[in-house]
Amino acid sequence: MAWTIDHFPARARPVGLIECNPIVVDGVMCVSGYDLHTHAIEAHTGKVLWTNTSFTATARRGGAAGASRGVTYRKGPRGDERIFAPVREHILAIHAKTGKLIDSFGKGGAIHVREDLDRELEPESRIEATTPGVIVGDLLIISTRPGEGPRKEAPGHIRAYDCHTGKRKWIFHTIPHPGEFGYDTWPADAWKRSGGANCWGGISVDHARKLVYVATGSPTLDFWGGDRKGMNLFGNCIVCPKAETGERVWHYQAVHHDLFDYDFPCAPNLVTVRHNGRMRDAVVQVSKQGWVYLLDRVAGEPLYPIEERAVPKSTVPGEESWPTQPIATQPPPFSRLGVTAAETTSAERMKDVDIAPMFTPPRVDKEVLVCPGYHGGANWGGASWVAGQDMLYINHNEIPWSLKLVKGPEGAPYPYKHTGYLWPENENGYPTIRPPWGRLTALDLHNSKILWQAPLGEYPELTAKGVPVTVTCLRGGNIATKGGLTFTGAAMDNMFRAFDQRTGKVLWQAELAGGAWATPCTYEANGKQYVVIATSPRERSKGKGARGGFTAFALPG
Repeated sequence: MAWTIDHFPARARPVGLIECNPIVVDGVMCVSGYDLHTHAIEAHTGKVLWTNTSFTATARRGGAAGASRGVTYRKGPRGDERIFAPVREHILAIHAKTGKLIDSFGKGGAIHVREDLDRELEPESRIEATTPGVIVGDLLIISTRPGEGPRKEAPGHIRAYDCHTGKRKWIFHTIPHPGEFGYDTWPADAWKRSGGANCWGGISVDHARKLVYVATGSPTLDFWGGDRKGMNLFGNCIVCPKAETGERVWHYQAVHHDLFDYDFPCAPNLVTVRHNGRMRDAVVQVSKQGWVYLLDRVAGEPLYPIEERAVPKSTVPGEESWPTQPIATQPPPFSRLGVTAAETTSAERMKDVDIAPMFTPPRVDKEVLVCPGYHGGANWGGASWVAGQDMLYINHNEIPWSLKLVKGPEGAPYPYKHTGYLWPENENGYPTIRPPWGRLTALDLHNSKILWQAPLGEYPELTAKGVPVTVTCLRGGNIATKGGLTFTGAAMDNMFRAFDQRTGKVLWQAELAGGAWATPCTYEANGKQYVVIATSPRERSKGKGARGGFTAFALPG
């Protein structure tokens, strides 16, 4: 361990998780920490150089709005260095050297994500920025996280702003407006009232081609779509717009009329792979469903067949579920696809649950259990890729989740809401299917095959009883290094691990004082290589109290 920072105030109550993936520029680490404060840190000592707390005390809070997955850095042609930080309903522009707001950007140093949406929002509609944007030339391109409730929620439009002024330059309507491509896949007035179809996992950029790759989530309400009949473009899509104008180049929709919360949860990986004897620039998108979508980067066409197959029909009055869904044939799935009654470990818990195949719509008469669950398969941590080796490394869950629809309150403008995400457990408090409950998978993209799968995380009390390593629920991502290691936290056991990329064997691990539920970062500073991981506050975390900050490890030398 080289250094550690605890940003979590004494006696404070945790609000969200510290999910930040740090970035390091010229020996300075830039992060979003506890309560969304932005920090600059001397990367080789852990000394905090400055902290910006703007807009954190007065902003509305709720759910994932208490999380940020990092910041964006830009160095202009005249040495102008600025950091763009998502803080709930704002994107801040901060001087990289001083930590002060840049007053000339937006309104007093920030843009408000409720504005410039080409639509008036209801007062109760929620929208926040939880994921850093990307820089292309003089543009800052951002995505947002609307609410997911049954109320009128905000749309998930993608927007580009001038890096200097904060003025909006273009907008891509993920719920199309009249006359736009995809408008006919929704009811005629959906652009005025429907929400979601947003990108909450991050954006990728091909700078040479000046193309942007955006992976979107489901429209709201996640599990009932009677008021949004149709395929619902651009929900559940990989969308490729031009970075300079926002003009759509291509899209691919992986779930039609989503009723399953099968968001694309993370930014795509941009890779080059050997396919049919030649090298192809491609987009790799891992999914909650446990599939890897491999698409040509320029044309958007699948490199391997994706078949439309019939799926179960909804039994809910007023719902019109889509009759088919796309099924990826290659690469092979990295998570188990569905479970059977024989794989469950609690007949009592499962007696009133429909153990259903994938793409079974929710019901009103009983819970529907799905696997992969609503948190994946893959989740927001995404995947890492090693150029030249063409190996993809994926953290993923194999824990089923369930819910059912219930009648909305009397007088409500919506007929149904849902029970909330249910995590079926057996009598001992563990997932009610046989382990493993999640893994780290190495996928050979050249040959379209799984190289190895390794358990990631454990319940120590089960291991002590001789139970094979079980794996906990996973949050956060991994990084694969040129040194042949893949580093990841993600598990609920507060451990940070390094895996051998060739074999999947754990070569090193360290116990942290909090949950390592973020994506790590590696960098060189002052002649040493470091790996840093964010830790989240967790009440009574293994008896050590709540801790939240950043921990750095260094190679000896």
